[in-house]
Amino acid sequence: MENRSDALEAQLICIIVNYGTGSKIIKKAKQLGISGATVTLGKGTVQNRALDFLGLTDMRKEIIFLVAEKDAAIHAIDEISKEFEFSKPNHGIAYTASVCGVAGTKRIACTNNMEERGGNNTMYHIITVIVDKGKAEDAITAATKAGSKGGTIMNARGSGIHETSKVFSMEIEPEKEIVIILSEVEKTEAIVSSIRTDLKLDEPGNGIVYVQNASNTYGLYK
Repeated sequence: MENRSDALEAQLICIIVNYGTGSKIIKKAKQLGISGATVTLGKGTVQNRALDFLGLTDMRKEIIFLVAEKDAAIHAIDEISKEFEFSKPNHGIAYTASVCGVAGTKRIACTNNMEERGGNNTMYHIITVIVDKGKAEDAITAATKAGSKGGTIMNARGSGIHETSKVFSMEIEPEKEIVIILSEVEKTEAIVSSIRTDLKLDEPGNGIVYVQNASNTYGLYK
């Protein structure tokens, strides 16, 4: 049986930067003791640059995902933010969020962090929307109506039981788009409600949306 006293709290680090910067971020992370990363391509979407909440312009992005023990993750993201100047507009954004258990090259067990579960210090939420390809811009539009200032879109692939079609008797898994929106806590409910309504997410097969607490954020501008 797992010894809970030895359990460590894991954090997911997500860094969104301009195309071409991802390899430099990963190199720095390795120097700071975080090995292994997943990189995907996306695009930033900002509807009004005068209200650029994410500090990102419309261009290709690289999204880097790393997982580490909490203290190591916070130290790494602090150092990366300083070196790559996330405090300046258009240099990138980053956030961390709790992860309950990690298995892979090493194991980080789940812990119960009562302080975080209380959510008293949370200022931002991470809104993730998964929809069919071509619907991401609709999600961004719906979010913008409710106060969002932009987001990041990634391509993906679905494999739900209701989401396959047949061409020449071959099952085709449809392409998906993932939208990441960082929202001020007080705006989250309105943004999620707008997305659910406009994209009819309560109907089967139309997509999903979920919300996480952002433990630490960098590069956000009001």
